[in-house]
Amino acid sequence: MHSILYRAIIVGDSRCIRYRYRHLCSSLGTRHFSHKEQCEEELIRYLDILTLKLGKGSSEEETLDTLLSDETCDAIPLSQNLIHLLLQRYKDDWQSALGVFRWAGSQSSFKHSPESYDMMVDILGRMKVMKKLRDLLDEMRKSGLVILNTVVKVMRRFVGAGHWVDAVKIFDDLQALGLEKNTESMNLLLDTLCKEKFVEQAREIFLELKQHIAPNAHTFNIFIHGWCKICRVDEAHWTIEEMKGYGCRPCVISYSTIIQCYCQEGNFIKVYELLDEMQTQGCPANMITYTTIMTALAKAEKFEEALKVPERMRSSGCRAEKIEDLMKKL
Repeated sequence: MHSILYRAIIVGDSRCIRYRYRHLCSSLGTRHFSHKEQCEEELIRYLDILTLKLGKGSSEEETLDTLLSDETCDAIPLSQNLIHLLLQRYKDDWQSALGVFRWAGSQSSFKHSPESYDMMVDILGRMKVMKKLRDLLDEMRKSGLVILNTVVKVMRRFVGAGHWVDAVKIFDDLQALGLEKNTESMNLLLDTLCKEKFVEQAREIFLELKQHIAPNAHTFNIFIHGWCKICRVDEAHWTIEEMKGYGCRPCVISYSTIIQCYCQEGNFIKVYELLDEMQTQGCPANMITYTTIMTALAKAEKFEEALKVPERMRSSGCRAEKIEDLMKKL
């Protein structure tokens, strides 16, 4: 399907371009695609003309020059709909995408929406064109177009490219971007770092930020997932205690994440200790937790232990039908 759609946008197969248009309408929301602005048939025709003019693989400057010097392109009425479709078309060709973006922005009758900027940010970040990404972010800042969602995309792209220091700088500059440093934005930074396994760096940043920004339960769950991701389960377990020290109550997800990690290590003594702790804390394990444990025990060929898990489930208050389901899976 993907190859058919790709060829369609190159050669102008109107049926497949129409499918692409409707798909993008659905993903971006109908508010961006009012029929009063441009009808579907017009968009397909304009998209066909522009993609045939541009081809693929041109530089940013060549793309811009082609569009500016062509009378046919100059006569096309621009809309947010059309630009979104073009950016989607060139999402794997950042130079053509940026050339299209610059061309549209140079037209006196057109002004980019925040969604267009976000799409361009995502394209540049995914292709790891970080210098251009910084320039575009500065341009957005001057126009007051930066929102928290934009910052999250930028930070994720920097961290994904291994430039975690730049992601932290973006967070440091939040106030200059017109945004607030608070628990939500801190958690987004920490989550971005932990997901890319920069957990130690995230921890150091948290130790500095916690003096000014109060953590919440989600902050600690981010670290629990992060430590488990890099197989440092003892730190994840310790985070549970730290969490309690801040007055935050661990949830079943917090415990289950650590249990899964201990199961992968085959450390079932720790698994049972955590199950007891959960019960004591008034946070009983759920079906997912027990399924994880029984599956790990069976995989380790500890079948007798696995068969004892249903009894523990009963004592913790799990419904009988849930236990039967679990036995069938075993």
